[in-house]
Amino acid sequence: MSDVIDLGGAPAEEDCAQLGHTPDFDAVNAYEVFAYKLAIIARYGQPPAGCRLKPLANRHDFGVYRTLSLRIDDEEDEAVQAYAEAVENGLARWLDGGFAPPISYEGSVATIHRPDVTELVIGALQTTRPRPDGTFPVADFETLHTNLATAFPDEAETARARLAAA
Repeated sequence: MSDVIDLGGAPAEEDCAQLGHTPDFDAVNAYEVFAYKLAIIARYGQPPAGCRLKPLANRHDFGVYRTLSLRIDDEEDEAVQAYAEAVENGLARWLDGGFAPPISYEGSVATIHRPDVTELVIGALQTTRPRPDGTFPVADFETLHTNLATAFPDEAETARARLAAA
């Protein structure tokens, strides 16, 4: 049996979909949890073998909502323990993962800015890119950019190509 750490449905200090209030809640919640997974990968890298980031269904009086979880299959592995300790508090803001907020809320209505999640990754790669001399304008950008480029090499190549063409 796996141990599970619930990381929340979005960064802790950000607005998020509300069960029973947000129109099209299931789609918005699923998108938000997937975007949060991308931001966690940007900040901490891909999970090592022995654990994985997965949506977690939570039952509530108004229905089911999903959050992001870290499922731990090998709690004895030191790399898994280190990763679990690093991610257990999640993120406070989308920017902690190099992402602009992927969804904005006007009252209870959600607007998804980039429906194609590939574009979320490309946008974060472009935001966190190094300068032409290879240095990063913000120290954290090196970690975020490297983690994203490692996890999503095709999107990293697309981001580089778009910047070169601009």
